[in-house]
Amino acid sequence: MSALGRRVAIACQGGGSHTAFTAGALKRLLPAVDADYDLVGLSGTSGGALCAVTAWYGLLSNGPDRAAALLDEVWCDVAATDPGEFLLNESLVWRSRLRQLMVPVPDVSPYAVPGNAGHDWYLDLLDRHIDFDEFDALAAEAPPHVTVGAVDLNSGEFETFTDDAVTPETVLASAAHPLLYEAVEMNGHWHWDGLYSQNPPVKEFLASERPKPDELWVVQIEPQTYDGVPTSLGEITDRRQELAGNISLNQELDFIETVNEWVDRGYLPDEYKHVEIRRLHLTRDDTPSSKLDRDPRFIEDLLERGERAAEDFLDRVA
Repeated sequence: MSALGRRVAIACQGGGSHTAFTAGALKRLLPAVDADYDLVGLSGTSGGALCAVTAWYGLLSNGPDRAAALLDEVWCDVAATDPGEFLLNESLVWRSRLRQLMVPVPDVSPYAVPGNAGHDWYLDLLDRHIDFDEFDALAAEAPPHVTVGAVDLNSGEFETFTDDAVTPETVLASAAHPLLYEAVEMNGHWHWDGLYSQNPPVKEFLASERPKPDELWVVQIEPQTYDGVPTSLGEITDRRQELAGNISLNQELDFIETVNEWVDRGYLPDEYKHVEIRRLHLTRDDTPSSKLDRDPRFIEDLLERGERAAEDFLDRVA
C-alpha cells in the first residue's frame, strides 16, 4: 500500500443479496486504494460484513487481486445454483413480495425449522473460503483493521467486533436476520443482525487510538433520496424500510460532519481533523424483497453494477 497516500476507511452497509453490489465495488476499489492510498480499515454489517471480512482476509493474505477473486468465489457460492436451492429461493422472494403488498402470508419461525440449517449453511460458507486461524494471525498485522457490527438482543446494545475478535460466529451474528436465522449466542448473550445497530460501523474508525482516516468511503445499499410521494402499500413499505436502514448511518455521518465543521472553524484541538465523507450508492433499481434473491443472474448483475459504480466513483475522487 502507498506510504504517502491519504488514509482511507471503507464502510459497507448491509442489505442481503444487494450487497453483491458491494463485493463488485470492492473488487475495483481495493486495487486503487492499494496503489494510491493507505487503507486503515474496513467495516460492515450483515452482507456488508461478509464483504468486508472477505475483502480484508484476501487483501492481507495475498493482495488486492486475491481479495477480488475471493469476493467472486464467495458470491458464486452464495448464489442458488442447484435445483432445490433455486426453488427455495424463488419461494422466499415471492413470499417477501406478497408480504410487502400486505397480502396475508403464513410465516414460519426459524426456530420451527429443525437442525438450525441457516446457521450451518452460513458457517459452512465461511469455512470454505476463510481460514480463521490464519485470520487471527493476519489481525496482528493490522492496520488495516476490520470491524463487524451486530446487536445484543438481550441488552439492546450495539456491539462491534474488531480484528482477532472477528470469528465465524460474529460474522454469522451480523447477518442473523430474526425472521431467517435463530439468534446467535456469544458470551452468554444472544445476537441478531447488525441491521438493527450500526449499519455499518463508522465511529470506530475515529473513536480509537488507531490511525484515523482522511477520507471515509461508504458503500451505501439503502437509497438515500426518494422522488415524489409513495402512495401504494408496496411503495410505502419499501420507503419505510429504506429510511429505517439508513437511520444509524446518517446519525453517525451527521456527527462526523458536525465535527468537521468545528475543526474547520478552529473550535477543536489539533488531534481532531477533517474527515471527507464520500458515498458510493446502489441505484434504486431493485425492490427490498429482492434482498433475499440469490438467483445467480441477479448476483452476477449486482457484481457488475458494483464494479461499474466503483469505476465512476474513482474517476470522481481522482
